Amino acid sequence: MANFDHRALQATALKVAGDFVCSEDLSAGGVASALVTASGSVHTGICIDTACSLGFCAEHAAIADMLKSRQTRIVAIVAMNADGAVMPPCGRCRELIRQVDPGNWHTAVVVAPDTVVTLAELLPFAAPVRPAVAG
Repeated sequence: MANFDHRALQATALKVAGDFVCSEDLSAGGVASALVTASGSVHTGICIDTACSLGFCAEHAAIADMLKSRQTRIVAIVAMNADGAVMPPCGRCRELIRQVDPGNWHTAVVVAPDTVVTLAELLPFAAPVRPAVAG
């Protein structure tokens, strides 16, 4: 597992966490995520909770932020609620992390304040993604 400061990553996520109501049907920021890429850049995102299924998780927002800079390899990722509790990624988030880059099979995922596991440990029976072939 790659070296990274999981406490600093948690602090970065907590800085952008904070639930706010956007409308009667939508709130955002109740959970925030931070990730660090292979190049060392840090990306953050917040969740969007809607009255229907249009919302998305904070990890998805952080990954989208990373993809804007054309990076795909996630060294480590964490999600935290506004109270500072670590929130392990849901199955949908785990699968997105896996599909973004074959190397993310080894991403360090913070699942508790002092507990870090690899994505492979969270998805023990999934097949690793194959690299894209230019066509």
